[in-house]
Amino acid sequence: MQKGNILIIDDEPKMCKILKFALEPDGHTVTTAGTAEEGVEKFDQAIFDLVLTDLKMPGKDGLFVLDHVKKAKPNTEVILMTAYASTQNAVDAMKKGAYDYIIKPFEMDELKLKVKHVIEKHALAEENKQLKSVLKDRYSLENMVGMSGAMQQVYKMVEKVAPTDATVLIRGESGTGKELVAQAIHHLSARASEPFVAVNCGALPESLLESELFGHEKGAFTGADKMKLGRFELAAGGTIFLDEIGEISPATQVKLLRVLQARQLERVGGTKTIDVKGRTIAATNSDLEEMLQDKSFREDLYYRINVFPITLPPLRDRQEDIPDLISHFLQKLGRAEDAISSAALNHFMTYHWPGNVRELENIVERSLIMSSGDRIEEGDLPPHVKKLTAGRGATSLAIPDEGLSLEQVEKDLIKNALDKAGGNKSKAAKLLGITRRKLYSMMERLGVL
Repeated sequence: MQKGNILIIDDEPKMCKILKFALEPDGHTVTTAGTAEEGVEKFDQAIFDLVLTDLKMPGKDGLFVLDHVKKAKPNTEVILMTAYASTQNAVDAMKKGAYDYIIKPFEMDELKLKVKHVIEKHALAEENKQLKSVLKDRYSLENMVGMSGAMQQVYKMVEKVAPTDATVLIRGESGTGKELVAQAIHHLSARASEPFVAVNCGALPESLLESELFGHEKGAFTGADKMKLGRFELAAGGTIFLDEIGEISPATQVKLLRVLQARQLERVGGTKTIDVKGRTIAATNSDLEEMLQDKSFREDLYYRINVFPITLPPLRDRQEDIPDLISHFLQKLGRAEDAISSAALNHFMTYHWPGNVRELENIVERSLIMSSGDRIEEGDLPPHVKKLTAGRGATSLAIPDEGLSLEQVEKDLIKNALDKAGGNKSKAAKLLGITRRKLYSMMERLGVL
């Protein structure tokens, strides 16, 4: 159970003692104050996850506390305690930023549950905040690899849709980087500081998926011994990423459609309506149009998620990106970006990559493990990768009786590649099946201007 730092403000000393006695055994650190003025003074002197304050008090009241907290530290949540007669005031206070309210007299278990929800939410927000700088480097658009025309189009679409709240459907084969694109959209949006919550819809059975998405109340089904927040609630004002949405059953599709349309949900076994504030990004490698024809995917849900589609090309359709991807993965594994021989790179360039970028990364790592030197050689590759496609690399060079200069052959090949590429060194490197850095190194060694 998450532990929190809690400030209790109530003009009844007995209530402060009761609440402190009830919450401290759960591991929380509890500070008490007898007036609103004393409460905000203590609030300013420490960091609290939650403020639990009475609404009606002599002098300044709970609304004064709420206003002060939200202006000073907006991320700190406030729960108001109120008598039944002033419930409407508490509801109005929630519109001003209060997390929740509880009516006196209340069951202590009810209060402890509300406290638990706040502390869990705060802990998740802090975890995401700590990871934000890591995610920024890892998932920013600038660090997505690939300069092909197909990927340039993807980048443009990501930049267009990221600042909006439009629902995005990312389509592409397995391993093309759909979640990476979703992360980039989230990072480039105004929601970047909020949680990014991913759900693999295809990895969970229907009985568990509904509970994962929407949460459940205690006792909702056998084994539900406590309340659980769903992923939509955990996403809060951030982004929920529904991967493999084509795997969702028709029954769950109906419930998901309601969430996307009404922006509200009810936990499994619950009756309370909860507002959904997060953005939805979905992804699939399924043929949704075919699924519409055989009625396995709802048409209304299809149009609800297909607001802004982005299609990722398979790696075989952007082979010119392979050298840059290999360099990226080599650096990621702590090796030089050109730590691969020309012969090995040629095999990478001719393989068809059914597993796309994910398979490429795995084979780069496997080949490095197999290598005995400081770079990947042809012999380090898995057998199936070394099977060249028909015609590729079949051209042979006849050696005359008087012999030839290998250095001159390399010079001629580089010059021919540069001529063919119009002087563009990146394109010339791709024509030769080597990295740009390798080309620069060879040009310097051979004195090619």
